[in-house]
Amino acid sequence: MNVVTNANEVFLQAVRVHGGAPGPIARGAAMMHLAMHDAVVAIVPGHDPYLPGLTASGTENVQAAVRHAAHGVLGHLYPAQQDIFDAVLATVENSIPATAAQLAGRALGDASAAAMIAHRTNDGSADNTPYVANMRPGSWRPAPGATAATPNWGNVTPFSLGGLSPAAWRATFRPPLPAGATNVPDLLRSAAYADQFNEVKSLGRDNSGTRSPDQTEIAHFWANDLDGTSKPPGQLFAMTKTVAVDAALSVPRTARLFALVAVAMADAAVVAWDSKYNTELDLWRPDNAIQQAFLDDNKDTEADPYWLPLSVTYGGARFSPPFPAYVSGHATFSAAHGRMMANYFGTDTRTFTVTTEDPFAIGTPRQYTSFSAAAVENARSRVYLGVHYQWDADMGNTAGTQVADHAFANLLN
Repeated sequence: MNVVTNANEVFLQAVRVHGGAPGPIARGAAMMHLAMHDAVVAIVPGHDPYLPGLTASGTENVQAAVRHAAHGVLGHLYPAQQDIFDAVLATVENSIPATAAQLAGRALGDASAAAMIAHRTNDGSADNTPYVANMRPGSWRPAPGATAATPNWGNVTPFSLGGLSPAAWRATFRPPLPAGATNVPDLLRSAAYADQFNEVKSLGRDNSGTRSPDQTEIAHFWANDLDGTSKPPGQLFAMTKTVAVDAALSVPRTARLFALVAVAMADAAVVAWDSKYNTELDLWRPDNAIQQAFLDDNKDTEADPYWLPLSVTYGGARFSPPFPAYVSGHATFSAAHGRMMANYFGTDTRTFTVTTEDPFAIGTPRQYTSFSAAAVENARSRVYLGVHYQWDADMGNTAGTQVADHAFANLLN
C-alpha cells in the first residue's frame, strides 16, 4: 500500500467521524497533502515544494516523513481524534526498527506539518461571523431553526495565489451573474430564469414523474451531503486513489498528484463560497424559489407550496444544503478535480470506476472514460437532486476548471 493513499484514508475516516461543511474539509486535506509533498521533495528533489525552508540530507526515510507529516496535520485539524491518529501511527511504527533514517524522517515530517500549520494560521478559516439573510425575492434564507454553513469561507486565503493578492485572486475567478443579467430583479423576471426554475421543478421534485431511474441514481450517487460520509471532496479523493493505483504511481508522484488535487479542491471551495455569499446574488435554492414563486415577478413561474427536493436526510426529511445555490460547490469541486487530474496525466481520457458512500445510492459503481465526463455528471446530478439550477452547475464547472489550471501553472512545478 502507498503511504500517501494510506494517509488519505485516515483523513477520510476522520471526516466521516467529524462531519461538517466541505470548505474546511478541503482546506484540511490541502494542508495535509502539501505537508506530505514537501517532506517528500525535501528528501527526493524533483518538484518545487509548496513552502520553502525544509531541508534534508536525502538519507531520511520517505515513508516515515510522510506518516509524520500527515499525523501532525491531522492532530491539528481534528484534536478530538488524536488518540486514533496516535494508534494508527503506532501500529505501523512499532514494527519498524528506529534506525537513524527512520528517526530523521519522522523529525522531517513533524517539521513539515508544523510549517504548514503555522503558514495557515490566520488564513480566515476561523471567521464565524454569522450570516444575516436579507428577505428580498431571490435571496437565500436558512430553513427554520437552521444556520448558514461557513458563510465567510469565500474570504479564506487561497492556496494558489500565484503572486496575486487574495482580493485580486477572488476577482479573477468570481463568476458573473448568470444569463447575462446585470441585477437580481431583472434576472428573476427573465425567460432564462423561468427555464431554469421549471427544469428543476420538474426533474428535482421528491416524487418527480419526469426524472428517470438512472437520473435518480445519479442524484444520490454524487450527493454525499450527509455527515457520516466523506463528503464531496472525499468521493473525489477516492477517485484519485483509484486512478493513482491503476497507474502504479510511486510515492513521490502520488504525493504530488494528491497535493495538486487537494489544492484545486480547497481553492474551488473559496471560489464557490465567494460566489454564494460575497456577491449581490445569494441565490435562493429551488425549494425556496418554487414555494415562493409569487415573489419573483415572473409570469412563467408558478408557486407550489408543497414542492420538496429529492435530497433527503437519514430520518427521511427533505432538505437543501444550508448555503446559497449559486454556484454549485459540487460542480466547482468536481471540475477543479477533473481538470487537475487531466493536467497531471496530460490527458482527459482515462477509464476508471467511481464509488459512493451516499446512504440512498444503490451502491453500484459507475464507470467513466474521461475526467471531464465524471465532473459534468456530478454537476448535473444536483439538478436531479432538486437542490440546484443548471446554471449553478455550468458556472461552477467553468470556475473550477479555471482554478485548477491556475494552480497547476503556479504550484509544485
